[in-house]
Amino acid sequence: MTQLEEFTTPVDAVVSRMRVLAATLPARDGVAVFNRVYLAVTESVGHRIETGAFTDVRAATTLDVRFAERYLAAVDAATADGRPPACWRPLFQFRRHPGVRPLQFALAGINAHIGHDLALAVVDACRTLDCDPAELEDEFDRVGDLLVTLEERIREDLMPGPDLLQIADPLTHLLGAWSLERARDATWSAARALWALRRLPDLATEFTDRLDAAVGFAGRMLLTPLPD
Repeated sequence: MTQLEEFTTPVDAVVSRMRVLAATLPARDGVAVFNRVYLAVTESVGHRIETGAFTDVRAATTLDVRFAERYLAAVDAATADGRPPACWRPLFQFRRHPGVRPLQFALAGINAHIGHDLALAVVDACRTLDCDPAELEDEFDRVGDLLVTLEERIREDLMPGPDLLQIADPLTHLLGAWSLERARDATWSAARALWALRRLPDLATEFTDRLDAAVGFAGRMLLTPLPD
């Protein structure tokens, strides 16, 4: 049995793929930095699903898996020299840049995944479950709360210490302009808008493309190389 076959649930399947990435990518690689963060999130969500923290297990599982699949599809596209969504391109472009700090890589990945992928994952899950976004709001909020908690831990773990305050000043300024809570709120609005546009495919595609580009622009700013 291969590593990718060692799973029993859909969440286990995406966790297994992330573990393979974690084992194969160099630790300093920007995608590896984000992957470690997201693997921890997905493992935590999987544990909470198994222990009954989510009222609707099927809805929580579907949303979590559809969400993870969008990140993994972006990795697959980049690995195959394809064209991942615009929101992910800055991370793949700058993943080995020596002037970008690990915290920037982590938050740029979170920005792409929350700002773009989560809205589309909500729509994907609604189609799978034949429900409206309102019926997934509790699951959306629980996952979002976990991500906010994790972001706080990431900032604590990856920010330079007080002795590097002078170096950290531009990093603090740069990252202070982005908020996961604001991104999450905007994502929920985007998901509802996309669901409302589902019978207007041209408008839905235009809306998705503009969302992708805007999130990609924010990601590029988060990855601004900083002095040593």
